[in-house]
Amino acid sequence: MTTTGLRPVSTPPRTGPAGHPDDVLPPPVSTLRRVLAHPRFMHHHRLVAAVLAGNAALLAYGLAVGWWHGPGAADGLGVAALANVALAVLIRQQYVINLLFRLATRAPTRWPLRVRATLGKVYHFGGLHVGAALAGTAWFLAQLGALTARGGPPGALVTGYAVAVLLLAVVGTALPPVRSRRHDLFERTHRLGGWAALLLLWAQAGFLAGGPVALAASPQGWVLAVLTASIALPWLRLRRVPVVVQRPSSHVALVHFDHGVTPFPGSSTAVSRSPLWEWHSFANVPTPGRSGFRLTVSRAGDWTGRFVDDPPRRVWVKGISTAGVANIETLFRRVLYVATGSGIGPVLPHLLAGQVPAHLVWVARRHRETFGDDLVDEILAHQPDALLWDTARDGKPDMLRLAWQACRRYDAEAVICISNRPLTWQVVRGMEERGVPAYGAIWDS
Repeated sequence: MTTTGLRPVSTPPRTGPAGHPDDVLPPPVSTLRRVLAHPRFMHHHRLVAAVLAGNAALLAYGLAVGWWHGPGAADGLGVAALANVALAVLIRQQYVINLLFRLATRAPTRWPLRVRATLGKVYHFGGLHVGAALAGTAWFLAQLGALTARGGPPGALVTGYAVAVLLLAVVGTALPPVRSRRHDLFERTHRLGGWAALLLLWAQAGFLAGGPVALAASPQGWVLAVLTASIALPWLRLRRVPVVVQRPSSHVALVHFDHGVTPFPGSSTAVSRSPLWEWHSFANVPTPGRSGFRLTVSRAGDWTGRFVDDPPRRVWVKGISTAGVANIETLFRRVLYVATGSGIGPVLPHLLAGQVPAHLVWVARRHRETFGDDLVDEILAHQPDALLWDTARDGKPDMLRLAWQACRRYDAEAVICISNRPLTWQVVRGMEERGVPAYGAIWDS
């Protein structure tokens, strides 16, 4: 392979595991592996099912022992609702996310690969958010029914029904068909509806407790205080910062930040031009030995298109840098990165940091024309043997076969794919069916 890397694989195949030549894609290891690798059974969905199953068990036990009957039923239902809402909110908190990644990636590489591969699925934590949000909504509706039946305080009923409407709106717009087609509606409903629901929960809890003094001394008051602090904390760090934008082509903008923050490799930053309405997260690309960082914004929709065509001089940022999928690389001895187009953005900081031996496969259209000579040269300086597949010249490759070939030749323990949804799922599912741990975004938020 030459250092230009701008050609497909042409080295002779060698024999890989189980006697399969590298250029021949073997069949799935087993039927069970094929089933478990299906997106419907990914760890995100398993966590959703686990949370719902735990709540179902709690419901069944409560019915058996009489928790949900009598005058105290509404209180018990309220505790269950608030516990689930707390889990749904806190599991999305930036500090909690970073802690989860830190704990999961502390496992040494001498541990069995199966254990490390499972820990690598830490970024599926959104399943806890979804399961708890669904269960919390159901418990809250049950509590509201119990309050209505026993004739609860009028203020608690009015605020309770308002919260119910908001929760149903938040859950309804988060359903995959709605979220994929009306993402802006989903995002705004989640943010503004969530804030309104929290305020109303404070009011309802006050009515049920008998006043603010009693609420302040109750467990419910403390939980609501923690949730409020968790939600407010990122917004307390809201700032409008200067940026320098380079446009190597009409497809890509390279955004340079240097406002006193140098994030860790593999983290992401949320940016906005209208902070109340729309936020977009991009992978941070810090350069070792330099302050600041870069973001790669690729034309992929209305917001990114406007950003590329009319680059701002300042943008809004909030919160702290948050760990992303590729941070799980440290769980493995050798990693293969598969990226398409602007997917190189989340990969680049790991290549520059060099914490783990890695090999890159980058599929894009005219790399230098689209992303600029400087970026391509920077990549090749750290990855001289990288495979840069030019789709304009060589056509679209079979991504799964390409990943399998590179994985076997590089002897990688895991594959991390940063691409669009169909290609990510194709590569992740295909590699896992064949017994190779694979990771990629799951678009759960």
